[in-house]
Amino acid sequence: MTQPVVFKQSLLIAILAIVQAVLPAVVAVASLFATIILLGRPFDPSSNSTVIVTVLCLMLVQAPREVATQLTSERLSAVVDVIFRWFLMLAVLLAIGYATKTLLFYPRRIFLTWAAVTPLALILVTLAMQEIMRSFLTNAFDNRTAIIAGYNGSSLELARRLKSNPAMRLKVSGFFDDRSSDRLEMEPDAKLVGSLNDVSQYVKENSTDVIFIALPIRHVKRVMNLLDDLRDTTASIYYVPDIFVFDLIQARSGEIHGIPVVAMCETPFYGYRGVAKRLTDIGLSVVILLLLLPFLLLVAILVKVSSPGPVVFKQRRYGLDGREIAVYKFRTMRVTEDGAYVRQASKGDARITKIGAILRRSSMDELPQLINVLQGRMSLVGPRPHAVAHNEEYRKLIKGYMVRHKVLPGITGLAQVNGCRGETTRLEDMQARVNFDLDYLRHWSPMLDIKIILLTAFKIFRDDKAY
Repeated sequence: MTQPVVFKQSLLIAILAIVQAVLPAVVAVASLFATIILLGRPFDPSSNSTVIVTVLCLMLVQAPREVATQLTSERLSAVVDVIFRWFLMLAVLLAIGYATKTLLFYPRRIFLTWAAVTPLALILVTLAMQEIMRSFLTNAFDNRTAIIAGYNGSSLELARRLKSNPAMRLKVSGFFDDRSSDRLEMEPDAKLVGSLNDVSQYVKENSTDVIFIALPIRHVKRVMNLLDDLRDTTASIYYVPDIFVFDLIQARSGEIHGIPVVAMCETPFYGYRGVAKRLTDIGLSVVILLLLLPFLLLVAILVKVSSPGPVVFKQRRYGLDGREIAVYKFRTMRVTEDGAYVRQASKGDARITKIGAILRRSSMDELPQLINVLQGRMSLVGPRPHAVAHNEEYRKLIKGYMVRHKVLPGITGLAQVNGCRGETTRLEDMQARVNFDLDYLRHWSPMLDIKIILLTAFKIFRDDKAY
């Protein structure tokens, strides 16, 4: 979608796209060839292993298909993308090798060396190609001019992003709106050129390349009239819905059998994102459980001898899509409440055992939830699950409360590292938690998960709201 907005010609773009598609495979196979030769083994380009590697690289290690995406993506984002695609390819390769025994042609030393060295080469080549394309394409094409019909949050944000990405080579000349600049309360960096009736004449007189129509959806008749006025121009026209009038979660556009649709509330873990999230959860959970196994056994013994009752307490909570799950915790109280009413723990709560107070203070009572993660019922990072009784209470009081269940609940989350823990004595306390949870859904990235995990480890013994 971005590409035709930025570039007029297509032959050069097609050539660059082909180079981008085959380059990872060339680098991977060349790296495999060099690794085999350097480690003293003969290289057979027609072997099953070489063919499989080449095909998988062509399929899974490609750069983004749109060249314009290469121009605007950050270097760190490009590196993370390369690493993820490489490990995804290795996972598929190992699965094929295990199922068919076709990868036994290469000794383990060669495979591991190749698997470790190749992503470094891919990163260097990707960054180099990104810089070459950015330098060449931004000088090979003239700047294109654009105007925006309609002034609102979406159109202002669009203009700012185009301005902050000079590689897009698209300059916004100004806005058109029937309201005056005073009524619009326009930002200092925005320029009102004329009314909507002036758009067609302005385009004809000023050789405008791109027109963005950013009128509200309720003004569909005005949009149709504007399109009729612009039929005798050669400008490219795009409609920009005013998405800021909605409280959107992971908004994105797409199509269903040719019918365009816009996602307004969706999970961030679709496609490869969900695979990456799940693999990370499994890998880290297994490592943590193995490292802490002796400690977990010690805690279990202390809980058992400290007071009568089960070592692990199971409580019903809502998980993904609002489905009920059983969440595990080390028992920290003398009671195991899980009914229609569950009283939240408070400071100095007489129900909490001595060992339970220590576990709750350090959040160690949550460690059995690593089993929930391995079961696929929870994630390491996500909105914290609340007791079913609390969910039923707050879903009636807080707008958007249940949207937090679009993802797996987490052992820790954005709300917790921002101080939203402990007893929620006021409705505002729970509202703050929900706001952080929804922000997590809006802005999720692998780096955000890593940041939350690190902050959680740092704050374990520094949180005075855990009791």
